[in-house]
Amino acid sequence: MRGWTRMLGVCVSIACFGAGAESARPAPLAPVPTAKQLAWQRMETNLFVHFTVNAFTNREWGEGTEDPKIFNPSKLDARQWVRAAKAGGFKMVILTAKHHDGFCLWPSQYTEHSVKSSPWKNGQGDIVREVSEACKEEGLKLGLYLSPWDRHEKSYGDSPKYNDYYINQLTELLSNYGPITEVWFDGACGEGPNGKKQEYDFPRYYATVYRLQPEAVIFGGPDIRWIGNESGVSGDPCWAPYDPKTTEKWETALPHGHANGTEWKPGESDVSIRPGWFWHAAEDAKVRSVDNLVDLYFKSVGRNSLLLLNVPPNTDGLFCATDVERLKGFRERLDSLFRDDLARGKEARASSTRGNDARFAAGAALDGDPDTYWATDDGVNSGWIEVNLGEKRTFNVACLQEAISLGQRVEAYRLEYWKGGKWRALCEGTTIGHKKLERFKPVTSKKVRLVIDKARACPTIAGFGLYNGDSGL
Repeated sequence: MRGWTRMLGVCVSIACFGAGAESARPAPLAPVPTAKQLAWQRMETNLFVHFTVNAFTNREWGEGTEDPKIFNPSKLDARQWVRAAKAGGFKMVILTAKHHDGFCLWPSQYTEHSVKSSPWKNGQGDIVREVSEACKEEGLKLGLYLSPWDRHEKSYGDSPKYNDYYINQLTELLSNYGPITEVWFDGACGEGPNGKKQEYDFPRYYATVYRLQPEAVIFGGPDIRWIGNESGVSGDPCWAPYDPKTTEKWETALPHGHANGTEWKPGESDVSIRPGWFWHAAEDAKVRSVDNLVDLYFKSVGRNSLLLLNVPPNTDGLFCATDVERLKGFRERLDSLFRDDLARGKEARASSTRGNDARFAAGAALDGDPDTYWATDDGVNSGWIEVNLGEKRTFNVACLQEAISLGQRVEAYRLEYWKGGKWRALCEGTTIGHKKLERFKPVTSKKVRLVIDKARACPTIAGFGLYNGDSGL
């Protein structure tokens, strides 16, 4: 029977370690992820859905003065959205329940500026509920975005009064639609009708989330950080640890994080499949190609981040056919590329093994289990794993993973391949984290090795895979 143990808030599988193994494990290197942060990062790709009156006004930011009567997505099909997300391999759908225009996609009892005042379903509809039910049917998780900035609400700018209003709406969303996995906040802020800038009570917002949805992670708050751009590209290096007291500019701090950060706050790379976040007919011919989406995957997930890809419904309430096709093609390309791991289960050896214990031998990095890993003894912060592929094989992608439940450690590594009786350089990098993907021109070799040149503590390598396919390089 599989056993589980909790260490510093992290659930770690000890299926293959057996009784008494805990004493041999490397000590966690703080900070480390909570169980929900670890589960979140392992999802790797999630889908954003931006939808509001903007689709009908052809704008990116609404004014808050839009008449709800313009909102009538007569063919709306949340199941189409969720099925397209599932076909693309996405694990969660995050819906903009309310954007800056203040129009609510659920019948909030605290405002008339919502679907209940629209002709859609004669004012009886609830898009949040339809997306929630579709996610349950298809086995996807649900996330919600509730913009703190509300350009319609008259109390905005009267900070205490508006914060009460916002908490009321947040409570509605977190109480009536089942489990919520991610709550998405942004910091957009403006002046209210009284000419005063609204002061958001984020500590109160966060406390409400944790009280009503304790298993949810908060983007833009304690759990998840913005990667610092809207291009879907992470920094490289990219640390999950983060220093909240940093004096660096956010353009540097957010994409890269901090090796010695005191908080575990992994990055989320958000980007839209189109130039805009909302649907515009003029952009129907400007949908990202499969090649571009695969490139984004390598530059986000493949750099220790999570990819959040936005797909906006049109005025019918549907994803456009091209967008759906690209999501499907994206997943098919990735599935094809990563289907055959040439290193899986192959003979491997290492420079040293923790306590000469077979549980931490090089082969643990080749078994496909992110909870088993190769490790060295304490104080040995460098070393190598060598893989014998059995015969000469051609490959052009390497996938590296750390056992991040024990903290992020690697600061410098390189890959080498055996040719002509000696090791030759293939590529080098800095951070690994949950996943680091390396692309290079195809090479053919029987032996490959990962060399850890520098780590903050003994390395714990949970994955070392080699692949050959269309990486888009």
